[in-house]
Amino acid sequence: MCKPKYKRVMLKLSGEALAADKGYGIDFDVTNKIAQEIKALIDMGVEVGAVVGAGNIWRGRSGEGMDRTTADYMGMLATCINALALQDSLENIGVNTRVQTAIEMREVAEPFIRRRAMRHLEKNRVVIFGAGTGNPYFSTDTAAALRAAEIEADVILLAKKVDGVYDKDPHKYSDATKFNKLTYIEVLEKGLQVMDSTATSLCMDNNIPILVFGLDNPENIRKAILGEEIGTLVCKE
Repeated sequence: MCKPKYKRVMLKLSGEALAADKGYGIDFDVTNKIAQEIKALIDMGVEVGAVVGAGNIWRGRSGEGMDRTTADYMGMLATCINALALQDSLENIGVNTRVQTAIEMREVAEPFIRRRAMRHLEKNRVVIFGAGTGNPYFSTDTAAALRAAEIEADVILLAKKVDGVYDKDPHKYSDATKFNKLTYIEVLEKGLQVMDSTATSLCMDNNIPILVFGLDNPENIRKAILGEEIGTLVCKE
């Protein structure tokens, strides 16, 4: 078996990816396939943290006319639904998993405690971080960057519905050009939709590489870990 390129990773999954072609809700065929790929990483000795978005259920900006803070908190709660669904898929195949949330809900998950999260990872447990940062006006991208810095992850694996970073939306423009590698500064200056600017800046300040790839094939997670050339790498230089 090939040696993994990274020892500890932060896997960021978009909520939309969990919905697959349904467009809304959770496609458990998808969560089960993702779980199998995460199990393969654990079997290789990779320590895995994960953050899941909530675009398949609710976005903070979905609540037109609502108070933005209230809408954002609803989005945070929606991430916890996705986190529990992924936890269930993982535990069904024997992967020890913990969900830690930034908003306390002790009946269903642990509160986020950095040292406890680190200990879980060292024991080969997957740690899924729910409820974003616990603050409105911050995306789950920022939560992934923050938690990655806190757990000292080697890389953020950013799994999306597109297979990398393009100069414009490839779903709308047939002449969109894909980037193989970018610097943090290029992402910020070009206004590319990799992660939001807060998350990108946090990764830049802490020198955390971001590997953006498509989740249309869940095996891409394993390919990314083994260092195969997929997607777009965002790094210092």
